[in-house]
Amino acid sequence: MRSKLLDSPIEYLKGVGPARAELFKKELSVFSFEDLLLQYPFRHVDRTTFHRIAELTPDSGEVQLRGVLRRIESVGGGAKKRLVGKLRDDSGVIELVWFKGVSWIQNSLEVGKEYVVFGRVSAYGAGLNIAHPEMEEFDPEKSKTAPTLLPVYSSTEKLNSKGLDVRARRRLLIELLQRVTPDDLPENLPDYLLKKLRLPSRLPAIYGIHFPKSQEELDAARKRLKFEELFLLQVRLLQLKSGRQASIKGYVFDQIGENFNNYYKEKIPFELTEAQKRVIKEIRRDLGVGIQMNRLLQGDVGSGKTMVALLCMLIALDNGYQACLMAPTEILAQQHFQTITENLEGLNIEVGYLTGNVKGKARKAVLERLESGELHIVIGTHALLEDWVQFQNLGLAITDEQHRFGVEQRGRLWNKSKPFPPHVLVMTATPIPRTLAMTLYGDLDVSVIDELPPGRKPVTTIHRTDSHRLRVFGFMKEQIALGRQIYVVYPLIEESEKLDLKNLEEGYEAIQRAFPMPEYQVSILHGRMKAADKDFEMARFVKGETQLMVATTVIEVGVNVPNASVMVIENTERFGLSQLHQLRGRVGRGADQSYCILMSGYKLTKEGRQRIETMCHTNDGFEIAEADLRLRGPGDLEGTQQSGILNLKIADLARDGRILQTARELALHILEQDPQLQHPSNAVLKSYLDAHKEVWKGWGRIS
Repeated sequence: MRSKLLDSPIEYLKGVGPARAELFKKELSVFSFEDLLLQYPFRHVDRTTFHRIAELTPDSGEVQLRGVLRRIESVGGGAKKRLVGKLRDDSGVIELVWFKGVSWIQNSLEVGKEYVVFGRVSAYGAGLNIAHPEMEEFDPEKSKTAPTLLPVYSSTEKLNSKGLDVRARRRLLIELLQRVTPDDLPENLPDYLLKKLRLPSRLPAIYGIHFPKSQEELDAARKRLKFEELFLLQVRLLQLKSGRQASIKGYVFDQIGENFNNYYKEKIPFELTEAQKRVIKEIRRDLGVGIQMNRLLQGDVGSGKTMVALLCMLIALDNGYQACLMAPTEILAQQHFQTITENLEGLNIEVGYLTGNVKGKARKAVLERLESGELHIVIGTHALLEDWVQFQNLGLAITDEQHRFGVEQRGRLWNKSKPFPPHVLVMTATPIPRTLAMTLYGDLDVSVIDELPPGRKPVTTIHRTDSHRLRVFGFMKEQIALGRQIYVVYPLIEESEKLDLKNLEEGYEAIQRAFPMPEYQVSILHGRMKAADKDFEMARFVKGETQLMVATTVIEVGVNVPNASVMVIENTERFGLSQLHQLRGRVGRGADQSYCILMSGYKLTKEGRQRIETMCHTNDGFEIAEADLRLRGPGDLEGTQQSGILNLKIADLARDGRILQTARELALHILEQDPQLQHPSNAVLKSYLDAHKEVWKGWGRIS
């Protein structure tokens, strides 16, 4: 049963009302009492410690002070208007400053009163200040009974300006928690799990996360709520996987025949790595059991995913079925078509190509041959999803760079086959950290190619600042003289007033000055160009007609030019680690030693320096992905936004890997023993999952 109290609209909570309720909804997606209760604080302030102003330094970080507000006045006007105050204690004075909500703050503070101030210390001119501090009037009696750890909640300027700042949020939570009973927050974890893991019950954990009486109580509440969040997620994902396997039948590919064997024994151009062999065995096992395969194939740049895809397509052909490979761009589709056609030359296998630019008689011929079964394999772009594309018997659908396609787009391939949906293999060269993969794709089977082909030279990565630009240009000319080609990547297309970045247009002009015609030929590529112009410029570079490609990140995925040996990335500090790794993957595809030059300004943030050091230290995509997860958090990682799964309220995938591992192992064990959660000991778990089914719908689905 849902709690009537917690389902109450947020406007009915004392102290909120209609106007503030609208703000809550727009700014924080808080619609009900429960939404507010489950918006956990992101940190707590230890109110037992006060710093002395004279002892503060620019490196003091967040501090708590107690002093008298000696002055407060509005300074400047218009957009530059700000509020400046002076706080004095027995050791000195510090400036307080506010840039937003000036009128409201000025009216709420009173000169001469003693305040408790909390905020981050910053250097300003010759002195120090605290911008937008939390201010609370000091009350000697209240301080004796006040909690020692006060919660701090995420907020916005609009909330603060309308009186819904941190202090107001605390008052609302106190009001709400006084009304909540165990019946409103029934237990959702089995008693045996609470005892096994020594976790507090649900309601005490909620109290403990908002208003803990001690650090120990806060730690216990965090542990309980993090485990709860990750465990419930894993149980539901595993249930989805089990349900899919039970309900979605698939074609049985039990033959390894002439196509596969002839290619494997006579045509394959190199020895497969052990990782490739392991993955093919995993896929063969999936294809032979009569359940639709739904597998994610992860592999770093250059690890040989395309070869695995080709061998899987040959298995489909040996069992009398067609296969398709869908790529996100025409360049990548053309590349796959050429590679696979060359690999299959001499074998009795018909390969077709279909994109939006294949028109007229050529398109009609492909469609007719596809529907008649004359075409065994078709490679294309989104065009393969159109209703007018019909197969005779599609048995295997492969999607490359799967995060570039929406779930609904990929799902349309299901309708191309009857009576069963085709087996689905999706590939990505964006390494996904293990903890993220367990969450994003927890209801799927995941294969990983974690080994590069022998003989592949790692890309040498170096960091250079603007003062080294002439030396970098000299090195680029040396590489071009050796017959190599070069990428130069910029983060912006045109100049931005807000961001001091090297932009593509200025960069293109600078490159043309440093590498003048006719000795050098330069291509340009960016997202605002027409598709035909992009293809023309890329084709020129692929053919070797241009030596330099000045581009934005549109070349991040799928461009294969073995002769390109240098990647220069401007404003490196503005890119995420995973994106830098993807860009670096555009070089190092041939036999020659390749280089990635990371250009940056002199001033770097701590995080920017860490990213650059990581790139120079390792070529391992999975190590880089783990570092990216730690630095940026899961919500920012490339390709994860569409999943809808990363709105975790308290768990942190970058730091809570152990809790996630424990949660997954326990979820697996429980579902192996009690798949339907029918045992009385699992009643609370089943009840909660049944009541919250809509929360989990579609999580982690790749097709």
